[in-house]
Amino acid sequence: MSYCEKKFSRRKVIKFIALGTAIPFMNSLIAQAQAVKSSKELMKYRDKPNGEEQCSNCMQFIPGKTPDANGECKVVEGSISPHGWCNSYAKKS
Repeated sequence: MSYCEKKFSRRKVIKFIALGTAIPFMNSLIAQAQAVKSSKELMKYRDKPNGEEQCSNCMQFIPGKTPDANGECKVVEGSISPHGWCNSYAKKS
């Protein structure tokens, strides 16, 4: 068996092709999963905090330009108040 035959076995080529076709498919699934956001009603969003729990100290919150400006959320769609709260609250560590 020559060096070239050892380096490129049929089994390795098939695995390489299968992996090459699976990666773009998985990337598109991950992108779709990240793009999906829930409605405010579904997440029971409200503009008032729940005790000490509020959007400004949640790991899902993306702050606005100033600390008091509305921002965005990774989970809930729409404009989000930094003083709001919803069911997906997860405290920043």
